[in-house]
Amino acid sequence: MQRTPRDVAANPGPSDPAAPAASTTPQIQLVPATAEGALDAAEEAVDLLLESGRAPGDVLVITTGEPHPWAAHELSFGEAAYWAQHDAGDDVFYADAAAAERAASRPVVVVAVNGGSEAAAATALSLAHSRAGGLLIVCGDPQRINSALGAGV
Repeated sequence: MQRTPRDVAANPGPSDPAAPAASTTPQIQLVPATAEGALDAAEEAVDLLLESGRAPGDVLVITTGEPHPWAAHELSFGEAAYWAQHDAGDDVFYADAAAAERAASRPVVVVAVNGGSEAAAATALSLAHSRAGGLLIVCGDPQRINSALGAGV
């Protein structure tokens, strides 16, 4: 069964830090979207996560195509200021797949498969999988995502 961003927010998965971890593998949720709509779907997922009580600093968003407008804007002030915001860890952080390797793990990672090559998508999904503490939300074309997940995760 495929889930919408609203489903993700309504049931984001286990979040009780006192609960014993059954596994280090994050729950993966797919939000079907076109490459052109993947960024919007990721934004909706983030909004719903925040509305459901998730702390902004718990969320990392990775894009595989064009960078998120927030990341592009913040990078205009320089790399040091951009990564200082990441290191502060008190807000949602947006990273392009090419720079996401530098990002630290967060409880929730949202990936917008909004373009880029198949290899870039597979690399980004593998990286996101390793950075997601409990939940990995992937927004994009299901066939492309399943192909990339099979190749990279």
